[in-house]
Amino acid sequence: MLNKIIVATMPLVPKSIVHIFAKKYIAGDTLNHAVEDARKIEAEGGMTTIDVLGEFVDNKERAIHETGDSLKVVDAIHEHKLTTYLSLKPTSLGLGINEEFGYENIKSVVEKAQKLNIRVRLDMENSPFTTKTLNLYKRLRDEGFDNVGTVIQSYMRRSEDDIKDLLPYKPNIRLCKGIYKEAPEVAFQEKEEVRDNYKILLRLLMDNNCYTGIATHDDPLIDDAREYLKENNISKDKYEFQVLLGVREPKRRELIKEGHPLRVYVPFGEDWYGYSTRRLKENPDMVGHIVKAIFSRK
Repeated sequence: MLNKIIVATMPLVPKSIVHIFAKKYIAGDTLNHAVEDARKIEAEGGMTTIDVLGEFVDNKERAIHETGDSLKVVDAIHEHKLTTYLSLKPTSLGLGINEEFGYENIKSVVEKAQKLNIRVRLDMENSPFTTKTLNLYKRLRDEGFDNVGTVIQSYMRRSEDDIKDLLPYKPNIRLCKGIYKEAPEVAFQEKEEVRDNYKILLRLLMDNNCYTGIATHDDPLIDDAREYLKENNISKDKYEFQVLLGVREPKRRELIKEGHPLRVYVPFGEDWYGYSTRRLKENPDMVGHIVKAIFSRK
């Protein structure tokens, strides 16, 4: 209860204190930091996806800048021969400003990545952008870009229908729970409802031969997925587990040791505050780690 109260008062907490928490979950401010973390994870037997932090950009100049940063990530992945793909927040590249403007920016990144045999993931943001993002994905696929995937959130009531609509594309999907605050008519509110829907969606994807990123830190869902994969003899080229940088590292190593393909989401950039506060809202128990860090500083 205390942790939840602290999370509710996050806007009053100095950024310097939040940064104590953020450092573990963000590679750093620069692309070089992300590349360094990606190399370390590869040495452990994992893969990565690199994300430039930032979303809900509301001016074209900033969106063009973010597009340039994403192109630099593509270059770095190619240059360093990383087992990495790029994750994009569509609103970071201008989808919320103008759909055509955002599409052209995102297409420029996807097009360059395709030439270098690099995948791009369109991240899913909050509900005002769900349809726009899925339409963007379908448009890119219709134009021949088969190096692009997207995200489905199991707390969204519409997600089963969205997957069925995407099945003709045999989509590459990251399946996660979802972390944005949504209204009850839009999203399931209870933990078990979200879990139950996750299991339904996982089976819908995999039964239809869609490559699936099983993106969760939730033990019941991880255990359910492992059981499903074993019972159905799912080959390792059909799925991967996905986790966030700095979260449940022992579980990450356990899954790799078991031989499962595993990818770590590696965010970097100066816009770390929004990302970090969402991680806290998703998992209020993390507050305890912040308090411990504050009082253990030397």
